[in-house]
Amino acid sequence: MSIIDALRAARQSRDYRGLGEAMPYIDALGITVTESPQGMLLTLAASSIHVGNPFTQALHGGFIGAFLETAAIVQLILEQDSDSLPKPINITVDYLRGGRVADTRAAARVTKLGRRVANVHASCWQDDPERPIATLSGHFLMS
Repeated sequence: MSIIDALRAARQSRDYRGLGEAMPYIDALGITVTESPQGMLLTLAASSIHVGNPFTQALHGGFIGAFLETAAIVQLILEQDSDSLPKPINITVDYLRGGRVADTRAAARVTKLGRRVANVHASCWQDDPERPIATLSGHFLMS
């Protein structure tokens, strides 16, 4: 199944498990996508492969950044009218506190969806959404 077909099917059925099949990157990271009243909710399952510092058992910053970027792209994909994939122009990740090996959740909010460019803010947390471990501000090219 192509990414475009998976997007169409997910929008129609509101079942987002097929995104992982169409976008192997999501499955490789161990991310699941579900819908919440506020928008899409992504979960990064706890795994030792996400550890960056074995002494403190802290999550690797690259996994956190990739997780946030994925959350932003998934939210954009499902809010836009087009079937094309957004392309990152500029992304800034602010690491606010260390993440431990535990399920981590992320949500994104599209702050501006233009014809050519979209702005997105995303955050990820482990226990409390009000205490994020990292946030992302991103600009994406919309095709």
